[in-house]
Amino acid sequence: MRHFLGLLLGVVVAAAVLLGGGWASQEVVRGAAQNLDPAKDTRMLIAIGVMAVVGLLLGLVLVGRVSPLATFIPSLVLLAWTVVYVLDVSRAAGLAPTGSGLQLDLVQAGRGMLSLLSTGVFGMLGVALFVPVLMPSRWAGPVRDEEEEYEETVGY
Repeated sequence: MRHFLGLLLGVVVAAAVLLGGGWASQEVVRGAAQNLDPAKDTRMLIAIGVMAVVGLLLGLVLVGRVSPLATFIPSLVLLAWTVVYVLDVSRAAGLAPTGSGLQLDLVQAGRGMLSLLSTGVFGMLGVALFVPVLMPSRWAGPVRDEEEEYEETVGY
């Protein structure tokens, strides 16, 4: 059951990194290009908040006592997409949601994904998320305290 919940958490983390991180990075780049004050632009404040939540989620998954599948699934997605980018840039770019028929925020997230992919951020995050998978203690279940049975003897 612990690994199944870790699998579901891994899917959520992958979606948060890809969609949330992609949208937030693109929004912050837009604000920086327009020289906007983050305190006065609510979309930039929301983007910074999304980055903080994604970072908190990544930190909790990396150091928390959860199944290693919670880090393996997003690391697999990020590293696989990075390898596809290295081998064939156009094919990797085709995987991002950047079509004209999609919602504007989803297209913006897709552009952010491509910028994070092309700068190597996804590869770096993929490696960092893969490290907990290599630790054997993460695969073992929680340690259960069993009370020792003492034999009562006469004379003590």
